[in-house]
Amino acid sequence: MTRVATVPPVAEESATGLVAEVYADIRRTKGIDRVPNLWRVLATNPAHLELVWSRLKAVMHPEGGRLTPRERELIALAVSATNGCAYCVNSHTAALRKLGVDVETLGEALAVVGMFNTTNALADGYQIEPDILPPLE
Repeated sequence: MTRVATVPPVAEESATGLVAEVYADIRRTKGIDRVPNLWRVLATNPAHLELVWSRLKAVMHPEGGRLTPRERELIALAVSATNGCAYCVNSHTAALRKLGVDVETLGEALAVVGMFNTTNALADGYQIEPDILPPLE
């Protein structure tokens, strides 16, 4: 088996109990035929797997909500790129491509990420006092 993490992931075929239930929910909710590595590694601690999955499911796959799946994935990609998480950048890019987002749109989104990482660092470095404030209502 190829090493995928610092701990051995829980294989789908050996998952039981809570882990098997979460795995089934992941496949069903995401419409995929296999459980990605992130979840298989988190399954080494079943309670933590359930906690992280339930939070992610509530945020990324809510019933209702004002943001579209595409908007949610674009935000996730932006944060993942900013945090330098290659696993997450690839995962959210794949999700966006599945939602029909083309490579030009991905490039535009990443250009916005890069631009605001720059301006945020400058504003923070100079400790500039905010003078454009949102309305309170």
